[in-house]
Amino acid sequence: MAGHGTDEHPHGADRLCEAGDRVYSRAVRRSRVPRHDAEPVPCLLDLGLLHPDPDDMDWLVPTAPQEVMTRLLRGVYDEVRASQRRVGSVVAAVEWYAGLGGRPASSPPAGEGTAIRVLDGLSRIQAAMDEATQACTAEVLTVQPGGIRPEHELAEGLHRALELRGRGVRMRDLYTHVARHGQGLLNYLELMGDAVEARTLDEVIDRLILFDRTVAFIPANSDRTMALELRHPALVEYLGTVFDRLWRLALPLTAPLPDTGIEGISHRERAIAALLAEGHQDAVIAERLGISVRTCRAHIARLSETLGAASRTQLGVRIAQVGLEGPPRTAPAVTIPGQNSPTGR
Repeated sequence: MAGHGTDEHPHGADRLCEAGDRVYSRAVRRSRVPRHDAEPVPCLLDLGLLHPDPDDMDWLVPTAPQEVMTRLLRGVYDEVRASQRRVGSVVAAVEWYAGLGGRPASSPPAGEGTAIRVLDGLSRIQAAMDEATQACTAEVLTVQPGGIRPEHELAEGLHRALELRGRGVRMRDLYTHVARHGQGLLNYLELMGDAVEARTLDEVIDRLILFDRTVAFIPANSDRTMALELRHPALVEYLGTVFDRLWRLALPLTAPLPDTGIEGISHRERAIAALLAEGHQDAVIAERLGISVRTCRAHIARLSETLGAASRTQLGVRIAQVGLEGPPRTAPAVTIPGQNSPTGR
C-alpha cells in the first residue's frame, strides 16, 4: 500500500514503532488481529512478529513474545561472536600496515606508548601485567574462558588482585558456568570480598584483561606463551564494549542457573544441544563450554536417551522439535513425549 512502506518504520524487533507496538500488543492479547489492522504497520510482517493464520488468511496471528525474546538473545550472541572475529582481523591488519611503514635504524624499540606490543614469553607477560597493575586506579575487567580454574592459575595473579584491592580498585570477572564448581575460585572470591564481582555464561570469548579501559591484554598464540598488549584507544574501547555486552548477558555467580523449561534436561545439556544444532563437533563444544570431551559425550548420550533419539541425526531433529536449538525460553516445563516420568527414567 502506498505511503506505508517499510522505509517509514526503520527499526528492529527490539524497538517497535508506536503503531506497531499497539497492533502487536493487541494481537498478543486477542491471539489474532484482522489483516487490515496491520496494513499501516508492515514492519510487523517484515520482522516476523505477525504471520497469516493458516485457518483464515484474512487474519494474522502473533509470534509468541518468548520466541521474539529468543531471537533477540540469539542476535546478541551472534553479534558478540562476530565482534571477537573482527577484533582478530583488526589486530592482524594493524600489524601488517605497521610493517609496511618500516622504521629508521635510529628509531627506538617498541616500548611505552606503543599501540600494539607483542610480549614473547611468560616472564615478559608477567612483567607487563605487573606494570599495568601498578598504574591502575579504577577498574579491572577480565574474561576467563575454560572450565574450573586450577589452583596454580588463581595463585599466579593473587598478588596483583590483592594489590588492586588495597588501592580500592574494583574488579569484574567473567567465567563459564562450569567454573562455578571450582572450590579454588570460591575461596578466591571469598578472600577478595566486595572488591571482585563475578558472573558466568555458557561460553565466553578468549582470555581478556582490561586495566582502566586504557590497556588490554589478549593471547597471541594457542598455548598463551605470547600475548598482545593493546594501547590503541579504539581497540581498547572496542574490547570494553564486548565485555560490557557479555556482562549484561551473564548471571551473578550467586544466582542459580535458569531452568531449561524441559523436564529431565539440565542447563548444561541445553547449551550442548544448542551447539550441536549449530553443527559443532564434540571437541569444539567441550572447549567452548570448558568441559572435557569425555564429559561432553556423556551429556550427549544422556540427551539422546532423554529425547528418545537413536542416532545423531535423529538427536538433531528432536533438539529442534523441543526448542533446544537456541537460548533458553521463558515457558512452562515440557514433558518429552513417550516417557512415563518427567525425567524419562
